[in-house]
Amino acid sequence: MASAEGGDKYRSFLHGDGEKNTVWRHGAPPNYDLVNKLFEEERTKEWAEGSLEEKVQRLLKTWEMELVHKVRPEDQKSVHPKNYSATTNGLKPLTREEVMAMGGYNAFLATTLPPEHRIYDPDAESVESATSTFLTAFPRGFAIEVLDVYSGPPNPRIAFKFRHWGYMEGPFKGHPPHGRRVEFFGVCVFHVDEGTKVEKAEFFYERGNFLASFLSAPASAAASASGCPVMRGD
Repeated sequence: MASAEGGDKYRSFLHGDGEKNTVWRHGAPPNYDLVNKLFEEERTKEWAEGSLEEKVQRLLKTWEMELVHKVRPEDQKSVHPKNYSATTNGLKPLTREEVMAMGGYNAFLATTLPPEHRIYDPDAESVESATSTFLTAFPRGFAIEVLDVYSGPPNPRIAFKFRHWGYMEGPFKGHPPHGRRVEFFGVCVFHVDEGTKVEKAEFFYERGNFLASFLSAPASAAASASGCPVMRGD
């Protein structure tokens, strides 16, 4: 597992001598102060340092940070240097080169829905436009926590349940901010090598429910998310 060295409280390989030659997408390491604050205030699990769950959560946060913010594959220390692929909801696996070219947001939101039915169309977005879209919608960031770990090292498949959330305090693709929490739950399987570098990432979650939660709704409807119509079928 990635250690705390060279990271913030929850991510490794973010600062320190090991990152002095790292090429960052925006010229410098990202600042996670706001999203860390949101995470600490609203997480539902607080794992003991050194526990399996804390190690898996650190790996998840580090993996996400490196793929989004580090430009060169050789700088991504939590990811296998050659044999990496990622898939979402059983769609076609993407190579590292494909993920880096389209960006993490677009890769994660891949869909087979016809373009006219897409609230967000990853095929029409660049890395930069996708990043801007979600940073604008979530000015405090989009926190993530591990809820349960089903299997971990020495098993080469790390399977876990996660929760991803933030507050829509900015506009999203023409939809005005509603200020409410947007969240979703999912399951992930990391296939790792002996050094716990991720070789393959498999994510499963309800994409339609997640994106439908960006749509504005009357305050009375917001009180019962289960009563709101959602888009299904990815």
